[in-house]
Amino acid sequence: MKRIVIFASGSGTNAENLIKFFQNKDKASVVQVLTNNPRAKVIDRCNSLQTSCLSFNRTAFYKTAHVLDILNSIKPDLIVLAGFLWKFPENILDAFPNKVINVHPALLPNYGGKGMYGMHVHNAVVANKESKTGITIHYVNEHYDDGAIIFQAECTVDTNDTAQDVASKIHKLEMEHFPLVVESLL
Repeated sequence: MKRIVIFASGSGTNAENLIKFFQNKDKASVVQVLTNNPRAKVIDRCNSLQTSCLSFNRTAFYKTAHVLDILNSIKPDLIVLAGFLWKFPENILDAFPNKVINVHPALLPNYGGKGMYGMHVHNAVVANKESKTGITIHYVNEHYDDGAIIFQAECTVDTNDTAQDVASKIHKLEMEHFPLVVESLL
């Protein structure tokens, strides 16, 4: 069975969706969730789904090999960033080449880069009067939102849409497409 590790920083709706999607599958399962936020709601979601969730700090991620050691012990087939806000360190990327993916709430290369996440993206899309937006699932490299694109799905942005309306449309795209793309990669 293929092993998935998820990194998340916040509410964990994408992580929960992935865990539920793979719960009754023979091909793969989510074996670990890792978070950089000890107060993240993803921890509660994991507890209710009986999925292991560990919290780590900047030192464990960037200055020591603690997180890398955890990953090496798990031997994941795929590492999935689902609302994870820190730049991924090169030592992990080097240890798991082409095995780290991310979902971004815009059609990259637009609205990507440092600081472009969540409502920051949706506010920018609305402020710039875009007619469409979407999600991008991409490989992670040493730069923010710069890895090779795996999949994109788009939706329209209506002239009266608020940033919250856009966020709801993006959330629907993530819920629908993210698990299927993860499954296809495995």
